[in-house]
Formats: sequence, structure tokens, C-alpha cells
Amino acid sequence: MRGRNGAFLRSLYLLAALCVVAIVNGEDPYRFFTWNVTYGDIYPMGVRQQGILINGQFPGPEIYSVTNDNLIINVFNNLPEPFLISWNGVQQRRNSYEDGVYGTTCPIPPGQNYTYKLQVKDQIGSFYYFPSLGFQKAAGGFGAIKILSRPRIPVPFPDPADDYSILIGDWYKTNHTRLEKIMDLGWRLPFPDGVLINGRGDGGASYTVEQGKTYRLRISNVGLQNTLNFRIGGHTMTLVEVEGTHTVQTALSSLDVHVGQSYSVLVTTDQPPQDYYIAVSSRFASQNINTTAVLRYANSQKAVSGTPPPPPDTDITWSLNQARSIRTNLTASGPRPNPQGSYHYGQINITRTIKIVGSASIIDRKQRYNVNGVSFVEADTPLKLADSLNISGVFKVGSIPDEPTDKAPYLDTSVMGADFRAFVEIVFENRENIIQSWHLSGYSFFVVGMDGGRWSDNSRNSYNLVDAVSRSTVQVYPKSWTAIYLGLDNVGMWNIRNEFWVRRYLGEQFYLRVYSPVMSPRDEYPLPPNALRCGRAVGKRS
Repeated sequence: MRGRNGAFLRSLYLLAALCVVAIVNGEDPYRFFTWNVTYGDIYPMGVRQQGILINGQFPGPEIYSVTNDNLIINVFNNLPEPFLISWNGVQQRRNSYEDGVYGTTCPIPPGQNYTYKLQVKDQIGSFYYFPSLGFQKAAGGFGAIKILSRPRIPVPFPDPADDYSILIGDWYKTNHTRLEKIMDLGWRLPFPDGVLINGRGDGGASYTVEQGKTYRLRISNVGLQNTLNFRIGGHTMTLVEVEGTHTVQTALSSLDVHVGQSYSVLVTTDQPPQDYYIAVSSRFASQNINTTAVLRYANSQKAVSGTPPPPPDTDITWSLNQARSIRTNLTASGPRPNPQGSYHYGQINITRTIKIVGSASIIDRKQRYNVNGVSFVEADTPLKLADSLNISGVFKVGSIPDEPTDKAPYLDTSVMGADFRAFVEIVFENRENIIQSWHLSGYSFFVVGMDGGRWSDNSRNSYNLVDAVSRSTVQVYPKSWTAIYLGLDNVGMWNIRNEFWVRRYLGEQFYLRVYSPVMSPRDEYPLPPNALRCGRAVGKRS
């Protein structure tokens, strides 16, 4: 216990020193969190399971913050295995080491702690955190992140009466370690057992509202593979924000939320005072799984009854049209005083086109997944750590091509190189019969187009070059393509992954190394002094 207490005291001294520096230098505010990560019994679907708890909570505590806040999160790992937390959609400006994935950061060993130092620089919006190692995401350990605008920056809608974070996702009753063993043997996982709403799949979650008021719901799909449709009986939702971008306000009867995505909607409680179903169900899958919660009027005179509202048509066209209708509100202010629409992304010359095709493959008689024919395998040392400490032989830049080749799929620690300040086009092409969902850490990108079939140069004629939404996770429909524009203004090592966690676990990911030859803290922060050392980095100093 002496080592544990010593680490805790050192963390307290560090936090106190940061407070003093913040006061003296007039820095942006600091928010401090201490998290204790443990296993504990949870009952999300009415049966006892071993879940990952943070401070005894499942889901974990919400992170509440304001634009430019510094978040100091001291994580104590009391699991009998290594642990890492990643921050889905929160951009670590100039600081990919804090992204919390194994490609950038050493895991926190059992019985030890690590203090994340994040700044939500120039960001607003709805995001979430989750365990990124192995299949720990299937055990919990996730929670909501809420970044509010600074008071002097106007928001394009009145303050809501309340602001709820709603985490939805598919769920297995099977322990996550068992699921890992199934995949390691090269077998396919069964279909998930159900759907959770804020950790409950038994219909027991509820939200109390007052008649005649407007509420903000921040909806994130923290699940493992299924697109989920969200709807509220008798009520219309108004879309107002997508992963940090204020959107054109659009009325919705239901909303498709793909894996890894986050949305904000406003709901006005203008119906008779009673209880109403909140319904969540899977979409475009071989099986249907669903659950409900309750929107409860404070003066309710009738309990929820009957059947939940049905989902929309299963035709992909409905969902595709909804996705295309989501556009940036060009009249709204962002985190900075300048309007978001002042950045004319459609007038910037593209310097490079990258085509990403993810697909299934059998390698060494086991089920694997790959990107452009390369199935990612973890190195013995985090890639960013090796890069910072000049450790050779851990990875090779250019070990994944810019587009698919005719080579047979193979295993490698795939890293794609990219130049700082380049402006690139990335085309995600889905040649399979399932929806895919892709995430890029460290960035938001403009979703300029999506359509069926194969992408070609002529596909650019359909691009939205004026008010495309900016986000960090995007879906690609079956036998379809999605194109994004990306300004590479964030130096570091960044994970590009399929958010279907089985596919990511089995190789459908790679890293984008955004490089600047000028070693300046204006472009990239140095390796944190508290950085953990593992693999070939043990004993090495920066």
C-alpha cells in the first residue's frame, strides 16, 4: 500500500501545482477527477454479470466541462489486468499520447494509476469515453462527456430545462474475457443479447420531465456493432448538434444512431401528461433486439401502456436520406467567436485521395478483418511512444497502401504517413452487405458525400461543398461509399478504426502518422513527463 499511497500523494502535489500555475498565468479553468476502476456485479439484463465500474458506477460518471477546460483525470486501475480509457470524439490537440489507445499509450498496469491531462480546446458538444483495450468495452467502463459553450458564445437555441445524456448500445450477457477467447480461436461471435439504455435493458430507465418545457437529449451509441434507432412515443425531436457541430435544426420522428456516433436533440413536452415510451431497436441486422425506457411527465395521469412506437422502414434509403439531410448551421457560432461557416472547406485544393476498403478475410485459418488488405496487429510498444523516443523497428510508415491492392490479405502493424497541413480526401468504400462505421481520432472531418455503388471521380459531382456536417464518426451503407474532406492540422499518431468492435479487435484499423519536420511545441506537445513506459521503451528517457 505504501507505493499506492505515494503515487496518490504525488498526484495530489501535481494537481496542486497545476492549480497554482493556472491562477498565476490566468489559464483556462481546470477540472479534477479521481476515478477508481474495479470489477463489480451488474444486472443490465436481469442476470448477474461482471462489469467494469468507475467509482462504483455503471455506466461511469459523466464528465461535465466547458470549451477550453483542462481536464485532469487520475485513473486508478484496480482490475487484475491492464486498462486504458479513450475519449471518443474529444480531439487531443497536439497531444495524441493522451488519446488512450494502445497505439499511442502504455496501458495502466494492475494496481497502478495514470493521470490523463486533456484540454477540450475549441470544442463543444456530445461525446463519450470507453475502455479501448481488448474487448473490455463489452464489460462497461463507458460514460458520457458533455462540453458546453462558454457563456459569451451564443448557442442557436434557448437554454433547455434540463440536459440528459443517454447512452445506448447493444450488449452481451457473456463475460468479455470469454468473448475475447472466442475471437482469438478464430471463431465468430454470436449476435448480441439485447440493447441497453444507460446501462439498463429491462425497461427500467426513466426520465422525468415537466409539461410545456424543452429538454436536450445527448444520445451516444456506445455499443459494439449495431446501428440503433431512437424514438419517443408521441413526441417530435429537433436535431441541433452532431459531435461538436451545431446543425440546421431538423424535425425528426426517429433517429438512426450508428456505432460510435453522438447526437443532440431537443424535445418539447407538449403532450397530455402521462408516461411515454422511449424505444431503441437495432437496424439492418440479421436479428432484431430492442428495449424501452420511459419519458415520465411529473404530473402524469397515466402509466405507459400498449406497444412502443415502431421503427421506420428497414429500407436503407430512409436512413441514407436522413444522413444526407444533416447539415451544418452556418449562422451558428462555434467555440470561437467566428461563425463555423467561415471555413470554406469546399474551396481548398485536395492534395491527396485515400480510398479505404475494410473487408473480412481468413488469415492463418482464423477469422480476421483488414483495411486495404492489411490486418492490423499490435506492436510490442505503443507506436507514438516509439516515435517520440526514436525506437526503431516497432513500425514502418507506409506499411498500408492508399487504396486496395490485389495482394492476399496479410498481418502487419499498419501505419500510413501524412503531411502536416495537407488537405486530403478520404473515401470509405463498403463492398459488403452490412453497415460499417468509421472513426478518426484527433479530428473532425467534413462528410461531403455518400451514395450507393462504387465510388469514382464522377462521384465528386454530388459532393456537398457548402454546409456538410463536421464530425468524427461516419457510417458507410452496404454496397455504398462515403467521402470526407480532412484538413491535417493536428500532428500526432491517430487511430482510424471500424467502430464495430469485433472487426477492430481482429484487425480493421490502422494509424495515421501526421508528421511535421519542425519539432515545435506549437505543432505538437513533447512526451508527457508522467508517460508510462512499456515494451521496448522501458528504461528509456525522452
